[in-house]
Amino acid sequence: MLSASHRLSAAGEFRQAVRQGRRAGGPLVVVHLATGYVDKATSRPGDPEAPRVGFVVSKAVGPAVTRNQVKRRLRHLMRERVGRLEDGALLVVRAQPAAAGASYRDLAAELDRCLDRVVGS
Repeated sequence: MLSASHRLSAAGEFRQAVRQGRRAGGPLVVVHLATGYVDKATSRPGDPEAPRVGFVVSKAVGPAVTRNQVKRRLRHLMRERVGRLEDGALLVVRAQPAAAGASYRDLAAELDRCLDRVVGS
């Protein structure tokens, strides 16, 4: 599970990452990465803000049990990869309907491919 300091929960931050960030997608997931974000309300000068990750798993993915399983898998995969993001980064991972039938290994490979494209840009 991602720690609380790495969770993205505010709707405005989701919106900012999706609208202003770089995007990479595939058949299983789409990722949006916005860098250089600083929350002026909670940040302290000289204290780097941790990268934060949010997940979007719509009803198109499947029923609640399936959506929650996909979200848990993505959260676990991102816990291992959050170190690749720079301080202050906002990342939104959106699951595509095909993610419901994908194996854990396929999700990991697709997430790595998409992260390489947006982080390397």
